[in-house]
Amino acid sequence: MNTKTSAVLGIVGVGLLGTTVLQARGPASAAPTTLPSATVPGDGATARGPVAAEGRVVTYPGSEVKVGFERTGRLVRVLVQEGQVVGKGELLAEFESDELRASLAEARARVAEAEAEERLAVLNLGRRQKLVDQGILAVHDRDQATRDIDIARARHGTAIATVARIEAQLRKSYVRAPIAGHVIARSVDAGQTVETGDAAFRLADLGRVRIEGEAHEADAGGIALGAPVVITAEGYPGRAWKGRVEEIPDSVTLRRLKPQDPSRPTDTRILAVKVAFTEPTPLKLGTTVELKIQPEGR
Repeated sequence: MNTKTSAVLGIVGVGLLGTTVLQARGPASAAPTTLPSATVPGDGATARGPVAAEGRVVTYPGSEVKVGFERTGRLVRVLVQEGQVVGKGELLAEFESDELRASLAEARARVAEAEAEERLAVLNLGRRQKLVDQGILAVHDRDQATRDIDIARARHGTAIATVARIEAQLRKSYVRAPIAGHVIARSVDAGQTVETGDAAFRLADLGRVRIEGEAHEADAGGIALGAPVVITAEGYPGRAWKGRVEEIPDSVTLRRLKPQDPSRPTDTRILAVKVAFTEPTPLKLGTTVELKIQPEGR
């Protein structure tokens, strides 16, 4: 091989070696590969949007009660109307109670009679004890007087118990409001005969209402306590109110609200989120609302 040929081959060899080195270093010196957006914390492409849910305006536990009757009878007065505001303990309705009042008067008279008999029995025991001490009367007669006292006291106790029982029945003749609030339902009228347990009124404290929302179980991970909520209702176009998530249950349940969209399934599992209002609203109890639950930190 001559000198010229050797030089050419040397130049080609250096070129191939350089190419090989660059290929080996290429991946390390190239621009870094971008990670999938789902793995980049805070990446706007993966931020959750608002969670959509449906809900209904309800009262807080203990702020709505159904009032029924504790006795059977005829109503002589119904004193409230639907929509009326009542105070706790206010009279709502009254039963006819003339017979009970007469029975109470009779029972109280028997208490007085029993008290008189007891006093007389005590006096008799004192007299007989003196006669026994003087040897005029046998001990057996004194023991008889002691027994008379026991009988009189038992009758007195029975009479007092009878009075208490009739007074309790008479108290049931007055139907009173167990809480303060609005009368949102009334199902009886004066003159009507009712049975024990029949529904009469429904009362609610409308100053203590919130929303019971139903979010799809797949959105449960996007709901946090304290998250802000935008509330809208079909009957109030163009209006919205603010709320916040105040309670998240530990389990999902079956849907209870009927979806407003008839195409949506009714047997899905949902997370029953409780939402508190953070501003006054005109929404009525039972109103169906739409919720937009914002992601945590927004």
